[in-house]
Amino acid sequence: MSSNASIRDLRNHFPKIRKLIESDGEVVLTEKGRPKYRLTLYKPPNAERGPAIDYWKRLNSYHDKPLTAAQVRKLNDDNRGDR
Repeated sequence: MSSNASIRDLRNHFPKIRKLIESDGEVVLTEKGRPKYRLTLYKPPNAERGPAIDYWKRLNSYHDKPLTAAQVRKLNDDNRGDR
């Protein structure tokens, strides 16, 4: 259910309008007696999606253990060829 308030009420009595928004969920602002705007509570976009994905953790889960120093030296020597 929405409440109605005028733009003048919004300017002069904002705490009252804020309480209406918090209790009713939305307030329709009128200008010269005609509905003109709708104020609603702000919902952060992440609240709907759930927790953020930890991409670094997921990337590391695809890899085996890191190479040891000896394995790195051997790989380096193998890639150098007969230089």
